[in-house]
Amino acid sequence: MTLIGRTRARGVETLTLDSPHNRNALSAALVGELASRLADCAKDDAVRAIVLTHTGNTFSAGADLKDPPDPAALVGLLRQIVELAKPVVARVTGHVRAGGLGLLAACDIAAASTESTFAFTEVRIGVAPAVISLTLLPRTDPRALARHYLTGERFDAAEATRIGLVTTAGDDVDAVLEPILDGLRRAAPEALAETKRLLTARVLETFDRDAADLTALSARLFASPHAREGMTAFLERRDPSWVV
Repeated sequence: MTLIGRTRARGVETLTLDSPHNRNALSAALVGELASRLADCAKDDAVRAIVLTHTGNTFSAGADLKDPPDPAALVGLLRQIVELAKPVVARVTGHVRAGGLGLLAACDIAAASTESTFAFTEVRIGVAPAVISLTLLPRTDPRALARHYLTGERFDAAEATRIGLVTTAGDDVDAVLEPILDGLRRAAPEALAETKRLLTARVLETFDRDAADLTALSARLFASPHAREGMTAFLERRDPSWVV
């Protein structure tokens, strides 16, 4: 079963997360297939830029609790997007949760519809947004991130734009993206690659410094009793035992 759709128009390759049965959750299979598709784009000189989008009303629900990816594989996917010598643009017309926000932050540009919602739900199932912090901490407002990391509150596209998680938002996301994609099509490929290198240097420093520790932290937390209780409660649609 293919989990990533592919189309191309005037040098822009669109990769579509297409796993409706789990709301495009980051399963081991989806992470692996997306990494493979991105590698194909990296080698294809006809691809000027990549748009990452989704089917359904959810960009990504976060890690697939029934088939989670290895934390190292998720780190590898996030770094692959950051290091790719071509711009990656997120197109979001639905909801983004937990690990999906790390994927969003790995992209160079992100556009969302005003109907999109966002939430870091990790603390509510007994874990922490560890691995995804590699892309989020260098790119988003730290005070706002503290609130959203610690509370798991849902927030809208206006707030996502204000804190730097999203580049721009509008009622019609394709209209918002039109001038962005036109600009990328007018840019020289070598210039895009070098400009992206300038923009991502700080993010890659974070990977070099923190990836091993955050990968270990993620693995430890997901194996903890709190995580088992939190994930069980989530699947059973009840509050976990620690809710007061």
